[in-house]
Amino acid sequence: MNLSDLLDRPQALPSAPGIVQELINSFEDESVSLQDISRKIAADQVLTAKLLRLANSAHYHASRTVSTVDQAIVMLGFVAVRTLVISTGLTGSFKAIQGFNLQHFWRYSLQTAVVAKWLAKKSHQNVDLAFTAGLMHGIGQLIMHAGMPEQCLEIDKIADPWSARRIEIEKNSFGYHYGTVSAELAKKWNFPADFVTVIASAAEPLLNEPINPTAVIIHLAAWFARAQKNALTVEEMRDIFPTETASALHLTFDDINDEMPSLDELCDGLDELIMD
Repeated sequence: MNLSDLLDRPQALPSAPGIVQELINSFEDESVSLQDISRKIAADQVLTAKLLRLANSAHYHASRTVSTVDQAIVMLGFVAVRTLVISTGLTGSFKAIQGFNLQHFWRYSLQTAVVAKWLAKKSHQNVDLAFTAGLMHGIGQLIMHAGMPEQCLEIDKIADPWSARRIEIEKNSFGYHYGTVSAELAKKWNFPADFVTVIASAAEPLLNEPINPTAVIIHLAAWFARAQKNALTVEEMRDIFPTETASALHLTFDDINDEMPSLDELCDGLDELIMD
């Protein structure tokens, strides 16, 4: 199935919740009204409940209880709240997919996101862009499994969705891969052009000039999350570390292995993002 046919299948492509779409649009709107956004978030009881649980989680170390959307914006800042609401909307847009473990997928995606955030901070890049792109970089897998389940389940038998071989197998089978599909969804949801570029480039960041640093970050974060998902040892990870890609940001394996906190610490308090 070609890419345009896949994206035309209604069962494959979800719609962004209304407030999520407005928050996406706010990336490029410097005059956005925080009061208006706060009121619209508060009108969605599910999103509000998740936001408040996240704002009060260990991850944000709030100095006092956050009980309203307005308080969350004051305590965390609009950018952080926007990131959380968009992320919650993304994970909530996809329902059960036959033969695909959504909980495993979102766990891997969250781990990619938190590692990307840490790497972005270390590399002096935009941490909120890295987090959101990390969470969204693999969504094309969901679209492909929903839109052409038989073909994808056959590929799953050769290489699971967390295999480093997946990109090449999908390219050989379909002429595109899940990163391309993820970027197309980002376009359809009106994410900014720089965000789409990151998603489109993350799987193979060295193929594009100039090299996008956030795409490199997502690539490294996904590598790390896959290694953890596959329970690789430190030496096994060292053997397959994408050295050339990491060197684009002057990073080494030891930088990540020795300095980065554990995934449990990085994810602490964020499980709410991937829970129903």
